[in-house]
Amino acid sequence: MKRFWKSGDPFIWLTGGALALSLIMVVGLVMLVLANGLGFFWPSPIVRLTLTDGTELMGQVTQREKIPQPGAPPGTPEPYRIQVKVGNRDLYGADFVWVDEAKIARRGLPAEAVLIERWEWGNLYGFIKEVRDGDRVVARGPVDGWKALQTYLPGATSTSKDIRRVEKKEIGAINYAQEQIRLELKKLGLRGREGSPEVAQLQKELEALAARYRGQEARLAELRQSSRQSLIVSAAGDKEKELSLAQIVRAYQPNAMGLWAKSGFYLSKIWEFVAGEPRESNTEGGVFPAIFGTVMMVIIMSLFVSPLGVLAAFYLREYAKQGAFVSTVRIAVNNLAGVPSIVFGVFGVGFFIYFVGGSIDRLFYPEVLPTPTFGTGGILWASLTLALLTVPVVIVATEEGLAAIPGGMREASLALGATKFETTWRVVLPAVMPSILTGLILAMARAAGEVAPLMITGVVKLAPSLPIDGFWPFLHLERKFMHLGFHIYDVGFQSPNVDAARPMVYTTALLLLLVVLVLNLTAILLRNMLRRKYASSTF
Repeated sequence: MKRFWKSGDPFIWLTGGALALSLIMVVGLVMLVLANGLGFFWPSPIVRLTLTDGTELMGQVTQREKIPQPGAPPGTPEPYRIQVKVGNRDLYGADFVWVDEAKIARRGLPAEAVLIERWEWGNLYGFIKEVRDGDRVVARGPVDGWKALQTYLPGATSTSKDIRRVEKKEIGAINYAQEQIRLELKKLGLRGREGSPEVAQLQKELEALAARYRGQEARLAELRQSSRQSLIVSAAGDKEKELSLAQIVRAYQPNAMGLWAKSGFYLSKIWEFVAGEPRESNTEGGVFPAIFGTVMMVIIMSLFVSPLGVLAAFYLREYAKQGAFVSTVRIAVNNLAGVPSIVFGVFGVGFFIYFVGGSIDRLFYPEVLPTPTFGTGGILWASLTLALLTVPVVIVATEEGLAAIPGGMREASLALGATKFETTWRVVLPAVMPSILTGLILAMARAAGEVAPLMITGVVKLAPSLPIDGFWPFLHLERKFMHLGFHIYDVGFQSPNVDAARPMVYTTALLLLLVVLVLNLTAILLRNMLRRKYASSTF
């Protein structure tokens, strides 16, 4: 037995078993996210339930679970209940209801049942009763009404897009220009130049912008007036709902769709989720602003953390005289890696936002005060905070790579007449680049999943605009942004509609995993390319 333990085989089996268990847990977690996330976009059938008391319900079954029976005698049949997404929140007050299967008298899958996704109030389930064009009825009944809806809906959708484009782009651009002129006038007033020719010119520009604004308002009124088509839907429980076709995102009949139609719908929903904007308190629509904010924040963080960590590692390993001071610095760097992330967030608020950002506002944006520009949370300060959070990882990885480089490479370079800087730049840096990228990969993976420091340094539930747009200077680092990690937290724990938000938690978590995977694979491919290029190194 002693020989068996001394051989080390038990420890090999123990570590192998621990690794296998960890892999199983990771795979299980990923499979759970995949199963609950990808299935959310598939168009499940609409069921019509008639209960034993005569009540009728219509919607999509989302889950089925066993009803607990504490104290029931052995052999008692196990009852089940189903959760039905009935939608029609403006009619019923709730999206989901639980129904005991024992109380269901009849089930049906009506082919004419229609599901209408709306910009507001969520899904609407029912049968088409009438399609109107103003006060004129153009179709009645589920069959003719569906055909008429297919005819009128594309035009109404196009008009709705035009309305949103005018509101967001044309009128938004005018409002932005007016705000810039207002700030310029205030700046001139602070300098005591109220009667200067510049003020008169700016006033003329304001009048021209006001005329353009009135023109866009008139155009907007015309577009709204042209959207006169409406739809009357008969819902379960003898309720009716009339809505404008401009309020409809899409309408479809899942019970009448074949496999190919459902597959195409599934792909279109995935694309909407990736490329669309959120709606209904982030429980519907897409998450493109969160994807954009996450990727942009990681890129900005990488631009700061890479030179900072690499320079620190080069100084500690290549230039600093080894002694008590350098050892103390290394201990401090290692300790920084264990500091809770929220502490870095508090530091970012105090130093970057209040001190640095507040100083920038007082020096360069006095006309905007007391409204802060850089003296509030933004993507720049969040990225810098995460750069400080992850810089120990880059320092340690780079130092380990520098320690692995044979001393003979440095000595050979110096012997050939190269200076210390030339040796560092042309020999050491290319050889250690794979280690630098290894540290950067670890830093990116951690930064992409961090949420606590972002909550107080710039991330928001819904950002009004992206950090990049068509207005000068095009890149607005002072703006707040959305983040996939915070989106998961907000939807999962802050949403008033928990059942509607649950699928979004899984889909967003899956998307965050994919984003981190793509970022890491990009860095890994670059690292492997450099390793092949500098194959003469020892790693």
